[in-house]
Amino acid sequence: MTESGRILRIAAPAMAGSLVETLYNLTDAFFLGKLGSTELSAPSVSTSLVFFLIIFAAGLSGAGTTLIAQMKGRGDGERMNFFMNQTGFILAAASGILTLAGLVLARPILRLLNTPLEVLGPALSYLRIVLFGMPFMFAYFLLQASFSAIGDTVTPLKVHLTAVLANLVLDPLLIFGFGPIPALSVAGAASATVISQGLGALLSLRILVRGRGPLRLRSALLRPDPKAASLILRIGLPSSVGQALSALGFTVLQGVVNLFGTGVIAAFGVGNRLIGLFDLPAHGLSVATTTLVGQALGARDETRAARVVRSSLKLCLVLVGIPIGASVIFGGHLVRFFVADPEAIVVGDRMFKVVAPSVLLFSLYLVLTGAFQGAGDTRVIMVLSVVRLWVVRVPLAYALAFLAGLGPLSIWAAMFVSNLATALAGFVWFRGGKWRKALGRAEV
Repeated sequence: MTESGRILRIAAPAMAGSLVETLYNLTDAFFLGKLGSTELSAPSVSTSLVFFLIIFAAGLSGAGTTLIAQMKGRGDGERMNFFMNQTGFILAAASGILTLAGLVLARPILRLLNTPLEVLGPALSYLRIVLFGMPFMFAYFLLQASFSAIGDTVTPLKVHLTAVLANLVLDPLLIFGFGPIPALSVAGAASATVISQGLGALLSLRILVRGRGPLRLRSALLRPDPKAASLILRIGLPSSVGQALSALGFTVLQGVVNLFGTGVIAAFGVGNRLIGLFDLPAHGLSVATTTLVGQALGARDETRAARVVRSSLKLCLVLVGIPIGASVIFGGHLVRFFVADPEAIVVGDRMFKVVAPSVLLFSLYLVLTGAFQGAGDTRVIMVLSVVRLWVVRVPLAYALAFLAGLGPLSIWAAMFVSNLATALAGFVWFRGGKWRKALGRAEV
């Protein structure tokens, strides 16, 4: 099999998983959009805070992927299983801490974000319910991280697809009501999400307990090992902190968006979801790059690791470039599918025309982060994530909005510049080559 074929074998199910996740989010947007911009804005406002909290799980589980993949490349099944169980313990502890933090901070953060009064109540209701489902998400993250590391992205996809189908059925029932089921509006969308996530968690745990190859949850291995926990945190925390601060930057940016009213909030929410849909091939390719680079470096084959990255970048140019180009032309029509508000449609169309070209560059950067993650070089991911949002995007958005008076265009311009700058910096670091030596062989 060619290198591109190996990449696509892992990336295709991961791409489908990213598509499923986007559809998961778009389901709420589609049905709530039928009720109006206020209801549609509630999950849009809440999503930034939820993302800020769960991104820690993504970073910590990513550390598990790195270590399991490198152990597979080395041919050490016992250490593969050891690191999976240690990652499971850390994710379980993190889920409780972050859920509690989210519940305590929900109202003050929504107020801090200048959430319009008519949106505050529905957003708070949505957020509190969704937070109760966070531990369910962490169980799925463990399944995804460990199985992706061995090249099995199909099993996590099946679990995720089952949860999404459940959400698709429950959303209209709980939002609009049916027979004895009352219409719960925004709270119904959140409840459908939590129920479907619970189903996904049960399936994930069942698979992990039964095991796959050397990977199996075992109570004896779930007890924390200080050295392993330190290594997982060393790899996972920089990525987690960087992405969490990046997510916090999105949350602060949401505060700027909120100042322009519900039409702009709706356009921003729908636009971001659709952009996430268009660049999902990059996320799948990043997963495949992490797996194959990790395995290659575990086998001490740096030449193959570099070859994997080059092949992934070429595939990304094709798979992301086509839909991104189409979104520049048809952006307004896409927004109209989700919301009928004329202001949201006009603003959304302008957003696509300004932001979409930079999304292609950032998609290429996402592939590079897969290489950095597979090597365990997560500090660069942290630095560039922080720079992207806090050094470039947020200050520029505020400056253009309040000093230059550009209105919503200030947000789109800031997104373009920050994506461009991050992509260029990522390529410079990749060309330097130091990322390949991030972990010493003796450490794992």
